Parts: sequence; C-alpha cells; structure tokens
Amino acid sequence: MARSWGQLLGDSDAPAESEVEQRGFFGRLRESLGKSRRALTEQLAVAAFDPGDDASWERLEEALIYADVGVRATAELIRRLEARQDLNELGAALAEEIAALFGEPATLDLAHEPAVLLVVGVNGTGKTTTIGKLADKLREHGRTVTLGAADTFRAAAEEQLEIWAQRAGARFVGGERGGDPAAVAYDAVGSDTDVVIVDTAGRLHTQTNLMDELAKVRRVIAARIDGAPHEVLLVVDATTGQNGLQQARLFSEVVGVTGVALTKLDGSAKGGIAVAIAYELGLPVKLVGVGEGLDDLRPFDAGDFARALVAE
Repeated sequence: MARSWGQLLGDSDAPAESEVEQRGFFGRLRESLGKSRRALTEQLAVAAFDPGDDASWERLEEALIYADVGVRATAELIRRLEARQDLNELGAALAEEIAALFGEPATLDLAHEPAVLLVVGVNGTGKTTTIGKLADKLREHGRTVTLGAADTFRAAAEEQLEIWAQRAGARFVGGERGGDPAAVAYDAVGSDTDVVIVDTAGRLHTQTNLMDELAKVRRVIAARIDGAPHEVLLVVDATTGQNGLQQARLFSEVVGVTGVALTKLDGSAKGGIAVAIAYELGLPVKLVGVGEGLDDLRPFDAGDFARALVAE
C-alpha cells in the first residue's frame, strides 16, 4: 500500500485511506512516468537481457541515464544489479534497487510549536500551488496553518497565496509589494498556529544576490524561533532533468534543504531526477505532484515510484 498522509505527517491516529484512492493515484503516477518507462522498455527490448552480455548492460546504462537517473546513481544501480543472482525478472529487480536508493521513508518534521516550513525553488516550479495543497491536507489532519507570503516581488504572488489560504482555512500573513521578504517571514513565524509555511520568491540558483536574500530569510526565521525552520522544502520541476540536481545542490548549500517536493510529473517528465537527487545529495523526496487537483499532491512512496518508472 502507498504511503498515506498520516504516515508522512507522523499522525498515527489519521484515518486510513481507501485502496481505491491509493490505486487511483498510482495509476496517475504510472501514466505520468510513461516517457521514462517507454524509454527503458525500448532500450531493453532490442534483445533479451543477458547478464553475461556487455552490450545488454550498456543498453541498460544508457536507458537509465536517458531517464535522468544520473551518472552516479546509474553506476550504483548497475553495480547492485551485477551483484544479484535473480536477474530473470530484470524489471522487478531494477524496481527494487531503485526503491532502495531512496532510503528509509521520510516524514515532515511537525513536532514543534509552531512547526516552520520554508519553501524554496526556482521560478515556475509550482511552489505556491504546492504550499496551498499541503496546507489543505494539514487542515484535513487537524493542524491549524499560517501561510506567509515572503514572495514580495512576483506580480499576483501574494494574491495567489491568499486565495489558497482561504481555500485551506489558513491564516494569511502578507507584506507590501517590493518589501523585505525577511520581515514577512518574521511576522509569519510569530503566528499562533500549529504550522507556519513560508513561501519565497522563485529565483535561479545562479543568482547570487537573490540566494543571499534567501539565506537572510532563513537567518531571520532562526533568530525568532530557535531551531527553525524545521523543514526546508525544495520544489523541483521534474521536467528540468539534470538541471534539477544542480538546483538541489546549490539551494542545499545556501539554506540547508531537508526534503524535496517533485512537481509537474505530467507525462512530459522523465522522473529519474528524483533518484539522482536522493542518491547523490542524500535528500529525501517527501512529496510528489502529478497534476493541478488537490488530490494530485501525495506523500512520496519509493516503491510505487520505482514500479511506475520501470516497465513490468
């Protein structure tokens, strides 16, 4: 069974989700990862996979790299597969090893009053939408939420977040257009709610001045609440491929990313970038999005993801 919201949020009393709901999301995930799965299938279907044939291993390696799994993660997968004795079912073995690269299932750290989540990423990854959906799920699980609009530059950013706050029944903290994002973050984390989620302006990881500003936002939050932010979620657009790995690396250096939300798995994405980020940087993937609907954001399940990525 796929991971539930209760498991991600550390809520042991959460009602169990129906098998129909979980299977429905797996179907959408499998459809979304179709491009990667077809690429893997086509590469391996040239001839039956033969563990004793170097050309078979080369085809598998090329297919994994094409699927954005990355060079280092691909090399590790090949090493693990070569050490196995049960390669008659290559797809099942590959799915098992991909799932293993993700490590233990991650949770969101909400064991604080308030728990502060800082959400970062480049432009256009879907940060604000992800925040809104997450806030709605937190409300469903009995948490009160504040959304802080520390994106004070993008036109309509504050209005968009405020609309999501209304939908999710969350408190909203905004600021003046062009104002200091750190000041908004400071006000937001002073809210008397269970969870505070701070939105930030999208910025390229190569924009040094904007990354410095983001580091300032983090410092201000930490100065107001010891140990905060408790989560720094990086939202990564799955269609960006290996560029997403460099984004994750540089954002981690600046603000200490604790987890990844992988978005826009809409059929045009290869999806293997999640494996590269998790293996090379040791960053857990915590959320995955496959569409615009509220139920299209889900806790990341390594087993489901691996099976959706690899052909049966």
